[in-house]
Amino acid sequence: MSLLEVKNLVVEFPGRRGTLRALDDISFSIAPGEVLGVVGESGAGKSLTGASIIGLLEPPGRVASGQILLEGQRIDNLPAEQMRHIRGRKIGAIFQDPLTSLNPLYTIGRQLVETIQTHLPVDAAEARRRAISLLEDTGIPAAAERIDHFPHQFSGGMRQRVVIALALAAEPKLIVADEPTTALDVSIQAQIIQLLKRICREHGAAVMLITHDMGVIAETCDRVAVMYAGRIAEIGPVHEVINTPAHPYTMGLMASIPDMDSDRERLNQIDGAMPRLNAIPPGCPYNPRCPRVFDRCTRERPDLLPAGVTRAACWLHDVRQPAAPAGVPA
Repeated sequence: MSLLEVKNLVVEFPGRRGTLRALDDISFSIAPGEVLGVVGESGAGKSLTGASIIGLLEPPGRVASGQILLEGQRIDNLPAEQMRHIRGRKIGAIFQDPLTSLNPLYTIGRQLVETIQTHLPVDAAEARRRAISLLEDTGIPAAAERIDHFPHQFSGGMRQRVVIALALAAEPKLIVADEPTTALDVSIQAQIIQLLKRICREHGAAVMLITHDMGVIAETCDRVAVMYAGRIAEIGPVHEVINTPAHPYTMGLMASIPDMDSDRERLNQIDGAMPRLNAIPPGCPYNPRCPRVFDRCTRERPDLLPAGVTRAACWLHDVRQPAAPAGVPA
């Protein structure tokens, strides 16, 4: 049974000039203990998907249709107060900039203890003991002393470890990590990646890892969903998506990554830019940038279709699709 199921999720932003559809028919699931990566260019809808699951959509954003189920219970339509208890207790969150997640006026110990006591039936002494244990688990040295320090007394990497400890404080089943390594240098990134993998293994928590870094995806995740213009372009096991991408957009992303074994003088690039929400083209939203576009791509939107062991939203994988016109790569 899946821990998290997202079914046909649509998120809209009503405005004076009409309604913008930011997420359009998103569906995926995450199993207990699994790490699902969500990758794509800026504006693809990665963070918005995470915010929808956590219940932190900024007004006037709204879930227009679809369902989000956690352990079989629908959570997208819960009252704010009820969702507040699920957020933290069953769903933890790790954000890109740890300084926005930590109150600079409180010690990290106070923030951890308050979080633990909000969600778990323990007294202050037990909550403090658990807080120290969490800091030790996340690699904070001398945790019993540093628990009484303020956020500004920690480095960026240490602050991110504190945020991970906060996310784990109430022993959640699911962690939504939104760009948790972007603001960190490469060596600290590697440590945080290893920490997330160990936490997932030891605590049995599932992780939804949102990033634009395919290297982080390759090192951390079991499966990956590639997003484009508010839709999933491809989803499948990490190894297959990276080594044998099935969607032209995924192929473009992979071709733009430097290869240390190659003597290429220039990197490949994807021409054009992601469309604005008020200018999504008909058919496949990637068709204006796609080197393999043909007539059907400009008229009909493809659903996720079987493409070997992955699924890709591309008409090239429709078994009923006739051969592409002459001059169009197959």
